[in-house]
Amino acid sequence: MPPSGLTPVTRTTTDEHCVADEHRVAERHRAVQGGAARAAVFGISDGLVTNVSLIVGMAGAHPAAAVVRLAGLAGLAAGACSMAIGEYVSMRAQRELLEREIDKERREIQRFPEAEHRELAGIYQSRGIAADLAHQLATAVMSDEDLAVETHAREELGIDRSSLGSAVSAGASSFASFALGAAVPLVPWLVTSGTTAVVATVVAAGVLAIVVGMVLGIFTGRSPLRSALRQLALSAVAAAIAFGVGSAASGAGIR
Repeated sequence: MPPSGLTPVTRTTTDEHCVADEHRVAERHRAVQGGAARAAVFGISDGLVTNVSLIVGMAGAHPAAAVVRLAGLAGLAAGACSMAIGEYVSMRAQRELLEREIDKERREIQRFPEAEHRELAGIYQSRGIAADLAHQLATAVMSDEDLAVETHAREELGIDRSSLGSAVSAGASSFASFALGAAVPLVPWLVTSGTTAVVATVVAAGVLAIVVGMVLGIFTGRSPLRSALRQLALSAVAAAIAFGVGSAASGAGIR
């Protein structure tokens, strides 16, 4: 029995803290690793909204089913290529810009090693490290040029070379995710036509919009239901506008 007035020591509190810490670590890892998945979901969303709007808009003009199919296929191919090229060019330009800054940092380290040493030591001191230890750390880092360049780029510029990413991979991922989203509203027109195809397209697009919205809600930590309804509503508005344009064009004799 513990002395009077003292609370018995149990493992309950410690265990709860351990579980909480593990939960926080798991959440942090999910957030870090979710970047590629989020980009893929956004690509699917873009493909879905773009092509369902195009297909429904074309259907609103009441052309032959073959025309709608052709428009859907063209929209899928053009949109996927546009997304892939845009992502590739963007990532490539960003990578080249960051690599230029890293090369500039390497030249400065080669030309002014003492100044760069003092600068790095100053950064460590500004973060609360004692002066002697800060200079020791800076000396150890500056003894390896590659490590010095990597450290200066990260500490001064916020650049992590390991996270620059691949332009080719980003472009390929954007192409595939957009094409997947764009294919869903097109599938009904490959097996049927007319009102049946229009209804099937709307239903298929609605289901995918709900799924995409729920996944986005999970990624952002918001209500999956609210996110799904928002995605569905926005997709419906885009499709309705396109259908109205197509109907108006048909009524005006523009076909």
